[in-house]
Amino acid sequence: MISYARQTQEEQPDAAPPPVEEHIAPAPRVSVQAFCETVETAAAVQSAGEDRRLGKAHLKIQMGGMAAAIEAYRSAPTPNVIVLESDGRNDLLGGLDHLATVCDAGTRVVVIGRINDVMLYRELVRRGVSDYVLAPVGAIDVVRSICNLFSAPEAKAVGRIIAVVGAKGGVGASTISHNVAWAIARDLAMDAVVADLDLAFGTAGLDYNQDPPQGIADAVFSPDRVDTAFIDRLLSKCTDHLSLLAAPATLDRVYDFGTDAFDSVFDTLRSTMPCIVLDIPHQWSGWTKRALIGADDILIVAAPDLANLRNTKNLFDLLKAARPNDRPPLYCLNQVGVPKRPEIAAAEFAKAIESQPIVSIPFEPQIFGSAANNGQMIAEISANHKSIEMFLQIAQRLTGRSETKKQKSSLFSPLIDKLRGK
Repeated sequence: MISYARQTQEEQPDAAPPPVEEHIAPAPRVSVQAFCETVETAAAVQSAGEDRRLGKAHLKIQMGGMAAAIEAYRSAPTPNVIVLESDGRNDLLGGLDHLATVCDAGTRVVVIGRINDVMLYRELVRRGVSDYVLAPVGAIDVVRSICNLFSAPEAKAVGRIIAVVGAKGGVGASTISHNVAWAIARDLAMDAVVADLDLAFGTAGLDYNQDPPQGIADAVFSPDRVDTAFIDRLLSKCTDHLSLLAAPATLDRVYDFGTDAFDSVFDTLRSTMPCIVLDIPHQWSGWTKRALIGADDILIVAAPDLANLRNTKNLFDLLKAARPNDRPPLYCLNQVGVPKRPEIAAAEFAKAIESQPIVSIPFEPQIFGSAANNGQMIAEISANHKSIEMFLQIAQRLTGRSETKKQKSSLFSPLIDKLRGK
């Protein structure tokens, strides 16, 4: 009926503990039908259906458990995934045998039960059950189980999308996103792509000193052509690990998009790149909201003034409500310490938002201006500048990577540092 999906901790006594920050890849467009016995489980499944990672799945919930499922599929085709809640052992095994006679080939079954027994788990696997989840379950347990059915261990990992947005125009969100992507590629050695979503006025091409003839506009305006090969042709290589999907930055057409205009681009990038950094323009529309909510991690860039505080608070509240099973967004303060400008202290920002800024980047127009005019990153202008460590810290938090171990210094370290600076 179904293929084996994953093992439990009982089956892996020597398995390493899971990472602190779990990354659950989103499920594809599949149909899911759940048959629950308790209102608590039904509520958890309903909440899971509202999670961004199941946004493309079609979920239907019914009460009645195993008996209702068997009756439902006597005359109807089965969906991609069936979620079953069951209280008993004997009724469960017998019911699964009966369900197998009416279940279509390829359908995957997830069982929610209350018996914590490795022998039962092995028997369920033998019968073709894809996953067994112990009750009581929360929404994230259901999300994890369904999404993991489509993320086989041998398959290539689905890329992590990081969205960077400014709380207000002109706060340097694009500069931060480009330098953080540089740190992800150079210091964390992860293959990454920067997608410049400001099609009319994007600066990623200028910042990376790239002028590609094609870019993200070609993909958005030709959604029927979007696939891995097509996206690869649009990418501009910046470094060994960093690529750019540039904006045209021209005004010969208007860029009015529907809510799902970028979906095919993001899905394709996820399948080819471990890390995708979205440089989201400061505007509020259906597609920008969708891009933010659908991202795996979010960084809000704010300047230390009242308008930025209000906007950051509004973004935090909306994103936390729309993403209840994700960690809250991160935010950083930028352009801190402008001479003679009254500013809101970081502590006041943290008190209002109920979250500390990940870093506070000082206002240094000389080096940031030089980097922008030269088409370089800060690390290329000054290899030892203090902001570089801040960009790395942001990169580590957004990717879930632990701090990189520094190599032991040697007689050649000063020379290597100089060459890196160049």
